[in-house]
Amino acid sequence: MSDATELAARAGDRDPRVGLRAVSALRRLLEQLEAVQVRSARAQGWSWQEIAAELGVSRQAVHKKHGRQ
Repeated sequence: MSDATELAARAGDRDPRVGLRAVSALRRLLEQLEAVQVRSARAQGWSWQEIAAELGVSRQAVHKKHGRQ
C-alpha cells in the first residue's frame, strides 16, 4: 500500500487523533504536489490564468501562493 493510500485510509479512522494526524499529513503532501505541478506548468509556459483555471481558483490566488517560488 502506498503512503498516500495508507494516509487516506487512516483519515477515516474512528480515533480522531489518528484521523486528524492523517488529514494533516495529506494536506502537507497535497501542498507539495501542487507546488511541483505549478512549477512544471510555469516551466512549460503556462500562464497564471491557465493554472488557476485547472486548480479552480483565481489567478490572483495562485500567483500569491506560488509566484515567489
